[in-house]
Amino acid sequence: MLESAEALLAEHAELEAQLADPEVVGDQARYRDVGRRYAALSPVVAAYHACQTAGEDLGAARELAAEDAAFAEEIPALEEAHQAAEEKLRRLLIPRDPDDDRDVILEVKAGEGGEESALFAGDLLRMYLRYAEKRGWRTEVIDATESDLGGYKDVQVAVKAKGNPGPGEAPWARLKFEGGVHRVQRVPVTESQGRIHTSAAGVWVMPEAEEIDVSIDPNDLRIDVYRSSGPGGQSVNTTDSAVRITHVPTGVVVSCQNEKSQLQNKESALRVLRARLHQMAMDEAAAAASDARKSQVRTVDRSERIRTYNFPENRISDHRTGYKAYNLEIFLGGEMDPVVEAAMAADEAARLAALGEPT
Repeated sequence: MLESAEALLAEHAELEAQLADPEVVGDQARYRDVGRRYAALSPVVAAYHACQTAGEDLGAARELAAEDAAFAEEIPALEEAHQAAEEKLRRLLIPRDPDDDRDVILEVKAGEGGEESALFAGDLLRMYLRYAEKRGWRTEVIDATESDLGGYKDVQVAVKAKGNPGPGEAPWARLKFEGGVHRVQRVPVTESQGRIHTSAAGVWVMPEAEEIDVSIDPNDLRIDVYRSSGPGGQSVNTTDSAVRITHVPTGVVVSCQNEKSQLQNKESALRVLRARLHQMAMDEAAAAASDARKSQVRTVDRSERIRTYNFPENRISDHRTGYKAYNLEIFLGGEMDPVVEAAMAADEAARLAALGEPT
């Protein structure tokens, strides 16, 4: 295991040298990418040295115990420390999702249930915004279409980490399992008889792609402009500032109308388009490499219903991990870590199983 980490140690040393290279420092995009990779490998390097030190301490104690029985008393504790260090390093060496260090674009879209679904989409958006705030992430609403009662028919938000987060701490690493159908059971504000209704909203999470990650030929784009509108179709703009971009080769359509200028809306729409094309490329690669799919992080089918929010029972249920708790109001307030970490733990167990390792 220590040998398998040596290539990563060599890469870490090379990245450290690059971070001091004026040419790299002068290229912001490259410097950011090198910094992200360096931050991702730093815990592996620390765990490697800790494991190596623990092994040396254990070896020395065993040698000394042959001459002095007093040293034998230290061996059990040193063995335990060495095993713990090995386990930590082994888990850090599990193949990672290459996008785990990325920021994300998160989209919430109303589904079945009309206005109630739109209101629930608004609840989910607030939940994610509060979760991001608790983790110190920055958020930016890229585009939103509100419903008549104050919910959202569709809303897209960028979630960005500050600095270079460690492994498992970036937005994509923690939010990628949120994609799928979220179901709510409650009495809608539009219900006069007090009956419980079931409705749903969809969540789509995409790693945000940089321009260097996705090459888009301007000749492949059809760009339409139109007048922005608010709830109920009421015009909120007197100029054609809203933008709809169609990527002709794939048929992907993205629109944006939140900004006041056509140029700003175009840039926002291109951000979402890059993220969607990047996600499509990831999905196609995973489908093509069918033999390697067992080792993929995405053990959860994000197209299926993933979670139920039951208001009468104050219950949150995740259908993939079996996680269940009766603190729905707190969860919707952004206290999502328990269910997020349950999904991450299930994914890690799947990775370990794919490697033939005990979980």
